[in-house]
Amino acid sequence: MKAPNKWLTAPLAAGLAAALLSGCGSEPGGDSQGSADTVRIGMSDEILSIDPAAGYDPGSWILFNNVFQTLVAFPNGGTQPAPEAAERCGFSAGSTVYTCTLRDGLKFSNGNPLTSKDVKFSFERALKIDDPAGPAPLLATIDTIETPDARTVVFRLKVPDATFPSKIASGAGSIVDHREYPADGLRADGKAIGSGPYKLDSYGETAAVFSANPDYHGTFKRKNEHVTLKLYRGDRKALAKALTGGDLDVAYRGLSDDDIVSLENATGSDQSLEVVQGSSAEVQHLVFNMDDPVTGKLGVRQAIAHLVDREALVQNVYKSTATPLYSIVPAGIAGHNTAFYDTYGSPDRAKAEKALRSAGITDKVRLTLWSTPSRYGPATDQELKAIARQLNASGLFDADVESVEFDQYEKDIAAGKYGVYVKGWVPDYADADNFTTPFFGEDNVTGSSYRNKTVTGLLPKAAASADRGAASADFGRIQDIVADEVPLLPLWQGKQYAVARDVVTGLEWTLDANAVFRFWEIKAG
Repeated sequence: MKAPNKWLTAPLAAGLAAALLSGCGSEPGGDSQGSADTVRIGMSDEILSIDPAAGYDPGSWILFNNVFQTLVAFPNGGTQPAPEAAERCGFSAGSTVYTCTLRDGLKFSNGNPLTSKDVKFSFERALKIDDPAGPAPLLATIDTIETPDARTVVFRLKVPDATFPSKIASGAGSIVDHREYPADGLRADGKAIGSGPYKLDSYGETAAVFSANPDYHGTFKRKNEHVTLKLYRGDRKALAKALTGGDLDVAYRGLSDDDIVSLENATGSDQSLEVVQGSSAEVQHLVFNMDDPVTGKLGVRQAIAHLVDREALVQNVYKSTATPLYSIVPAGIAGHNTAFYDTYGSPDRAKAEKALRSAGITDKVRLTLWSTPSRYGPATDQELKAIARQLNASGLFDADVESVEFDQYEKDIAAGKYGVYVKGWVPDYADADNFTTPFFGEDNVTGSSYRNKTVTGLLPKAAASADRGAASADFGRIQDIVADEVPLLPLWQGKQYAVARDVVTGLEWTLDANAVFRFWEIKAG
């Protein structure tokens, strides 16, 4: 699996608390009036692609989830995909054949009929283009696709893959019109044609504008007719100013932990805004380079695992807007255990020293922790500095922190220049497979050279199990092995927040572990 762009966890952006206190007005030229059938949403993430064959980032998938249909989709708060563009879907032949029957009368927003030909085209196109920033890795188990008639699609898989429905319920399963998209290249005209609940009316540097698709035929019920998604492209102060100035109804993905805490404790005039919290499976880890002369030593990694105080990190750095994570599979996902806590317990200097001495290390361990503020948020640097202080306080380490911009950071990781570095992950679907296979399967996304034959043998076995609960034993074994060998160290699991005007309803249905931001559930007034 190639490294996708879903490595993203940006704790929510600085500036809103200050904006609240200063009483900023609306931006010049901004629309300061909302209405019940129009919702104005702002975010600091970018939309990196509006073509489903190339987008594999949170911003792009927000657009895909609302403009394009998928055969199956995650219902509100659910972890099992249910039919959407399909009338029904099901496995046969031991999770190697997946057959879907399309709803009758499906249309794209341009009026063209949606048939099995479009479904086949969409998946084969994504695999053929195989864009480095695209979702093709999620579709890698597809062998062939058959379309015996206009409403039937048959996926024949290379190996048993019970997670396939979850994979195609994500943005990777977006269905495009075969008449509108080139088969061997990306669409380049800035337009998107889908059959989802919304049409994309316009897309530019500062906003994407959507309206209700009258030809939509599926399971979702819209509570608004128009959505404007304003793009602040990392400018969190501008996002905060727009929210407090009345130019937005909702701010999503872009508010800092201090801002969230300020708003949750706010009184008086700040009551016009409210914080909505939802579940999340976003995670962050320290990743170790197994070929590094320092972090390649098991004793060093185990010592770090004995010393890192997650409780202090989430309280002092993230203001309790995250929770400590003690395994690679987060809480709330079937198969989760607490392998790292079971193995290492609470921070313990004596055990850390024993791990180092057992590895023949008697001197202080010189270590640089590598960070990047531009991808995971400015608190990431603070977090790694806090970890360095924890390590140094033991007297066993001499640790410091270096921070570089994301492009250089990724190049240096690929070149093996860092011994230990931070990575975040936003799941594609809420299944333990999505927290294990991308990390420890072929061509893993961590940049680490870690390999374990037992783990790589268990991954396809767990993925093949149609009973996801029954796969928990295999996932438990994988988590235990990772805790013993420490190729990475889980740090925290995020919480998901949005801040909205007090007249906004429905946000609780857009913030769940599947990371599907459902425009259709939101009403402003």
